[in-house]
Amino acid sequence: MIRAIVLLIITFIALLVFIGLYVDETRRVQETYRKQYKTSLNGVVESMTSYLDNDGDHDLRYARILSDMSSANSFAFLIDSLSDDQKKTINELHACIMKYPEQMSERFEETRTAINDIIADTDKGYEEAAAVVDSVDKQGN
Repeated sequence: MIRAIVLLIITFIALLVFIGLYVDETRRVQETYRKQYKTSLNGVVESMTSYLDNDGDHDLRYARILSDMSSANSFAFLIDSLSDDQKKTINELHACIMKYPEQMSERFEETRTAINDIIADTDKGYEEAAAVVDSVDKQGN
């Protein structure tokens, strides 16, 4: 009987240790996702700045914007701390950049401001991004 109680206590302690390790690893993974998300958004801002400042190969620069936005969109869905509305806004912004390049290239200033606010962890960034998405004529090109 004593052996069973000792074994139960050891098992309980081991369970607590494994739960603690799991929680710690989950937190670390979420931090990594958040860091990658912000890195991707920084890439979008840098590519938009490059697109707006240069007269060179706009197609290549636009492809870089789309690639970085696609990466940010993927990481957004892995981050637990983002609300469903925030994830939806990032997804819709990505879709607009992908489907409506002519319209979105005209809105890069507002989009860049919104993304900078998102990087700075302000909720108004997502509202600004939603306003950009709402301003796109989804029936047009």
